[in-house]
Amino acid sequence: MSFRLRYQAHDFELPEGTFLIGRSGECQLSLDDPLVSRKHAALQVASDGVVVQDLESRNGVYVNGARINTQKEVTDGDKITIGSQEMLLYGGEELHQDGLGIDFRRATQTLGAMALNDMRKIADEPTEFGGSGDGGSKGFQSLKLLSNLADKALGLGRADEAERILQTILLDILTRARSNVPLEMPAAELATRYAARLAGATGKSSWVNYSFDLYSIARRPLPAAVIDELYTVVRKVRAPDLGPLRAYLDELRRLSPSFGPAERFLVQRIEGLERLLALQ
Repeated sequence: MSFRLRYQAHDFELPEGTFLIGRSGECQLSLDDPLVSRKHAALQVASDGVVVQDLESRNGVYVNGARINTQKEVTDGDKITIGSQEMLLYGGEELHQDGLGIDFRRATQTLGAMALNDMRKIADEPTEFGGSGDGGSKGFQSLKLLSNLADKALGLGRADEAERILQTILLDILTRARSNVPLEMPAAELATRYAARLAGATGKSSWVNYSFDLYSIARRPLPAAVIDELYTVVRKVRAPDLGPLRAYLDELRRLSPSFGPAERFLVQRIEGLERLLALQ
């Protein structure tokens, strides 16, 4: 029998073994919630059932609204609440192996126990950004979830896998911006931060240019944290293309009379990136 955990409209396939849930990056499902402990709960998954365990968390684990003592068997349709996050367990269908071996199943468990088909489904579905612009949109939540998965892939040295996880949603953000859809700035900052990480991991200049293209549309300097990341990775980039950076700097210089001191300092740091890339 196969079991799946549905969280925020995304389905995680649960392989046999221990599936950790908490705030720590070591967990297969990392939750950004102050009410969640670093290692809050574990799902013990067997071929014939699933048991949820409370790992001595501060705020407890709830099944169908009732707090559990130490552990409880959960079945198809049960609602599990951890902190303020709710998730549903589904199970009972036969596993479709599709020719995949034990190495793939171990890898997907490490990457958040998400089936490859489910990852592609998340990335390929239309993603809603915008709203109030405060980072609360479904699109931003999807980006955070996929970023957590990409972190796990990068931690394993699997840059190609991290790129596959993030590529569609990052390019969707850029395409929307080019189509004059208002940018949700928390999503833009997270997108450029991970584009820079992909640049360092893959050596592809296109991911460096991604940040310049997106923030040229935003008509503002890149955030300091993204600039710091770019200074770290630009030396690893193969055959850098200075065109997008120079076009971005031309736009920033045109806008500079409207900038304050902090923004002008960021522009100076971006000019330093141009000098650094020109030396390669």
